[in-house]
Amino acid sequence: MTLDARIADVTDAIVTRSRDSRARYLDGVAEQAAAGPYRAALSCGNLAHGFAGCGATDKEALKGQAVPNIGVVTAYNDMLSAHQPYERFPELIRATARRAGAVAQVAGGVPAMCDGVTQGRLGMELSLFSRDVIAMSTAVALSHDMFDAALYLGICDKIVPGLVIGALAFGHLPAVFVPSGPMPSGMSNDEKGRIRGLYAERKIGRAELLEAESASYHSPGTCTFYGTANSNQMLMEIMGLHLPGASFVPPNTPLRDALTRAAVTQALAITRSGNGYAPISQILDEKAFVNGIVGLNATGGSTNHAIHLVAMAKAAGIQLTWDDFDRLSAATPLLCRIYPNGSADVNHFHAAGGMGYLIRELRGAGLLHDDVLTVMGSGLADYEKEPALVGDEVVWTDGAPTSGDATVLRPASEPFQADGGLRVLTGNLGRSVIKVSAVDRDRWVVEAPARVFTSQDDLEAAFRAGELDRDVVVVVRFQGPKANGMPELHRLTPSLAVLQKRGHKVALVTDGRMSGASGKVPAAIHVTPEAAHGGPIARLRDGDVVRLDAEAGTLAVLTPAEEFDAREAETRATEPQFGMGRNLFAAFRARVDSAEQGATPF
Repeated sequence: MTLDARIADVTDAIVTRSRDSRARYLDGVAEQAAAGPYRAALSCGNLAHGFAGCGATDKEALKGQAVPNIGVVTAYNDMLSAHQPYERFPELIRATARRAGAVAQVAGGVPAMCDGVTQGRLGMELSLFSRDVIAMSTAVALSHDMFDAALYLGICDKIVPGLVIGALAFGHLPAVFVPSGPMPSGMSNDEKGRIRGLYAERKIGRAELLEAESASYHSPGTCTFYGTANSNQMLMEIMGLHLPGASFVPPNTPLRDALTRAAVTQALAITRSGNGYAPISQILDEKAFVNGIVGLNATGGSTNHAIHLVAMAKAAGIQLTWDDFDRLSAATPLLCRIYPNGSADVNHFHAAGGMGYLIRELRGAGLLHDDVLTVMGSGLADYEKEPALVGDEVVWTDGAPTSGDATVLRPASEPFQADGGLRVLTGNLGRSVIKVSAVDRDRWVVEAPARVFTSQDDLEAAFRAGELDRDVVVVVRFQGPKANGMPELHRLTPSLAVLQKRGHKVALVTDGRMSGASGKVPAAIHVTPEAAHGGPIARLRDGDVVRLDAEAGTLAVLTPAEEFDAREAETRATEPQFGMGRNLFAAFRARVDSAEQGATPF
């Protein structure tokens, strides 16, 4: 396999840019690693506290130093459908560790909020910062210094990025991420979208909408559309932190349980006492992050990762920019059509060949770095295989040689489009990101008068009043990380989709986020500098003509420069913010950096 020159060039640029910061990070990891074995440094009182809650067998094992101990960091709760299956995992993990002569302890829990519950609500203003709380909670869990490796139980939007950031703070420890799998397919995505549109137009009531939503999100497991949660799973696999083929096996099945047991076995194999020490600091290097961005583009994944991957990389001393995403998107063909980029869900993707087929196609086309370390202790060749059950054990076999459904998953030689559809827009309104893989080509350029809002509620009121029934660029500002924590604005999608369906040219411009389910309406998101930081978006007025051009990669207001630059920026009081705990996050809003820098306070 010869690596594509464009992939190599971007990787070299990242390595050069990150040389000093990466070296500082690795030096810090080396200092931590030199202090091991970790429990040996604990006093007798420290150690006694550390195993006081264990059973007699585990307690006796931990009195010595030769037995490895796995720390489990769990995001279990039984409100999130994706995380409810984790209730059973700790005992399964402990039993597997004991059979291997080792110990496993739940080191701690991290919060896990559901963006699906908080969409359009005040609680969504905590969502992005919950990632950083999760990172800190992971650090608290592992700070007891009792562990030789860690298993991370997390799935959804901010949870996996937060766990990764926290895990990288303990970069000397091997880390295996353990998914729970998607729920069975429910109502089709096309039908769900149709019903949401009817509700936005007030043609059906809440009872009918609730029935449709309940038929879509209906059982334990990850939501099946290809939003941030499932993009997380793809990333953990293609970046080498999952076992091969683990991402999309359904929960509460024999194969799912066997994969969880295998994760324990593999975590033990890559500790210092195993045959191939593989700490997370060595797995998540520049090449792994490039592989992740290639996978994101090849699958049409969540735009949220234009923020999260930057923050995750920063935790490893690696400096990613949006230009890296843009250049890698230009080099990566779109191989998948999963909702919102198509009508299929992740179960259809998995059945068509899933991650094994995707990785084989990308490797074969020279689009992935193969000389990487994974939790399997090798490169990505192992990730072309599929897990199967033989008795109670997992074996990996060769995946399907061809796609099982070319409407969902295609070979690199016959992509859905030549690039990944993620673009950076630059102009006199700042920089932003747009995902056009789900947008019809004739809607990639929108030029229309702006209608400016500072809240989702005001936009929806204007829609219901018929004030937006025309060609329009809808601007929703003061939604950035400094202003209010950068909530997702997915609640706006049905209304804007209705306007577009009526034949109007419609676009969204915002310094906030859209869901990982960003769909058919062109949306310039994550605009930076944000309005609360004096960005040009704060000088827009109703009626200004705005041009969003995804073909040329530009976002601009067409008002004469002298007039536009002379305007006073609008301001909006952002403090104090009370209700739903928002006041507790004031320090985060004060410290947070820009969306392009990962929107992180660290």
